[in-house]
Amino acid sequence: MSDVPNNLIIMTVHGVGRSEGGAVEGGVQWLLQPRGTARVRGPQHFRLSVQNGIRLTEYADVLGQDATELHRIFPDGVARLWGATPPKAANNEKAKALRGRRVGDEVLFYAEKTFIARATVRGIFQNRALARKVWGEDEDEATWEHIVALSDVVEFRSDAMPLLADLGTPTKLWGLMLVSASDRLRLLDRVEIPSVSQPEALTLPTPRSPGLDRRELLRALRTSTQPHGPSRHTPLALLWAIGRVAAKEDRLAPWEIFEREVGPLLGEFGRSGSPVTPHHPFCRLRGSGMWEVEGVADGVIADPRALREIGAKAGFVAEAARLLRGARIRAEAINVLCATHFSDVDRARLLARAGLGGYLSASGATDGNEAGGGSAGPVSRHPTRGMRPGRDQELVRRVKSLHDATCQVCSEPLEVLTGYHSEAAHIQGIGAPHDGPDKLSNLLCLCPNHHAQFDRLAIYIDVDWTVKRTRDGKVLFDLRRHPQHVVGEEYVAYHRLLAQQGQ
Repeated sequence: MSDVPNNLIIMTVHGVGRSEGGAVEGGVQWLLQPRGTARVRGPQHFRLSVQNGIRLTEYADVLGQDATELHRIFPDGVARLWGATPPKAANNEKAKALRGRRVGDEVLFYAEKTFIARATVRGIFQNRALARKVWGEDEDEATWEHIVALSDVVEFRSDAMPLLADLGTPTKLWGLMLVSASDRLRLLDRVEIPSVSQPEALTLPTPRSPGLDRRELLRALRTSTQPHGPSRHTPLALLWAIGRVAAKEDRLAPWEIFEREVGPLLGEFGRSGSPVTPHHPFCRLRGSGMWEVEGVADGVIADPRALREIGAKAGFVAEAARLLRGARIRAEAINVLCATHFSDVDRARLLARAGLGGYLSASGATDGNEAGGGSAGPVSRHPTRGMRPGRDQELVRRVKSLHDATCQVCSEPLEVLTGYHSEAAHIQGIGAPHDGPDKLSNLLCLCPNHHAQFDRLAIYIDVDWTVKRTRDGKVLFDLRRHPQHVVGEEYVAYHRLLAQQGQ
């Protein structure tokens, strides 16, 4: 038997387990919940109490002391519930999940290697009589008495295996699993989850972005800004916000930070003669469907003083931020904004000033030269040089060995006193902001000159495996390949995206 409390716990904006701002203390966790098979009546249970919901009036005789709280959660009288049988051991995965789950956590329902629905936990309680009447008993005469009350149920289909593999479950999800808030944030890009609006009882309203996916996000970035507008304020604010996502900062920034960091960008890169009014993009971007403003009514352009007084915050809506945590989508978004709005701007200086200097090289390292004279500019909140992931030296040795220490671009060996010198170059840089993997398929064997050019995006590999010069597209070489060294096309495509940004 787990130690889940017997009475239903409701967490409101000021409830236990939440901060006064409405966020779950410690962050939202994932509760990975197998739906079960037809043999254990999983699809029938799911249809009955999650898809359709049960009418509380039909179960009034077994609600007991939980009746008042259930009616508070479900004022329309239709409750969406899911239950779990008691764990068979005190410290197995299921028992830990039952003990650790919290109101505000996100449930991902799983079936046949696929996530099929998501929901938000609104209450947690234990009621054996209710469970028996709703779902009956299993073959061991146990019932699903550890119950969660659910809201924001959205059905979808997404491959579960990438996420499960990262969690050490490479074949299937066998039982209830709790994923910590920190691991959830780290793995958000491993599964496509639809956005939902948050219930008023849990947090302040968040704009819905129905169907927001990669294509819709990039479309919104193009259409919500005016390429020939007078100020460039909106695309500059978006570039800055993308930088916050890349730096893993809170997606909603207080007005004071927005004003302090975005204001100088508007002054330096806005069109000549345009007034510097950061409060305009701060408020107006909400109409794009990808931007949230907390504390300001729809359609209102509050002045800086009012924004300070009310403690306003703004940034990408949760679904847009989740998409932008993916390195490729983030790079595509930067490309869209640069190509649409800043073709006549020193892109190296702009990205360095916006805190996105890591996108000026394939490795993500910066040396200060991009900003001109090493100036940090108005935004210096997330330098990209410093602690970086360690490299697997065995992979370095292997890629050099396969190519006999000869450059894959120019095919020229570089002779030194002790033999021949070559360098292992990551195609999609490891570490922030590119987050590439340290694996053989993400490595090239290059000479120092072509390593420097490849890293600084002066050359790139096209789809036909020719090596081209970035500034004019001239074919320089054919990339030399080895049958035992399969270069990942996805990493080459990512590098090409960086090299062609803004073109």
